[in-house]
Amino acid sequence: MWRRWGFFRQFKLNVIQLARLRSEPDAIGRGMALGLFVGFTPTFGVQLFLVILLAFLLRQNKIASFVGVWVTNPLTAPLIYGLEYKIGRLLLGMPHLSADPFGDGLSWSLGAQVGAPLLIGSVVLGIPVAVIGYSMTVRLIPSLRQWKIPRWPRRRKSLEK
Repeated sequence: MWRRWGFFRQFKLNVIQLARLRSEPDAIGRGMALGLFVGFTPTFGVQLFLVILLAFLLRQNKIASFVGVWVTNPLTAPLIYGLEYKIGRLLLGMPHLSADPFGDGLSWSLGAQVGAPLLIGSVVLGIPVAVIGYSMTVRLIPSLRQWKIPRWPRRRKSLEK
């Protein structure tokens, strides 16, 4: 039953894609680190375009960076961005956000109260995650290349017509 879930299938396909890259583990690790760092930035709508552009400009592995940016997906984004906001708010010494729901709506000061902590928190969390992702990728790629990954069994169509 768990094989029907698209998340597990996508994860397996990403691992297979990383294992089959014909680059050195160091180059794959640098691309993964770039993807993880961009994945932690508060650019949720344009992360894929941003990581491909940066990988092209910095001459990093584009597939590995594309796979790394998927660290923020609709399931993990609320957790990651909430943690980034809390860390950034603590580092900047800002109080909890208190917006008047019946006030004049969103303003620039409200955007600064949310944007600045998110940006600081994303850098503070993104750098260690990128370093850890680089080191794990460099160590795992040689063993993944030797591992024979089986195909998923396909459903057999019935012979009745």
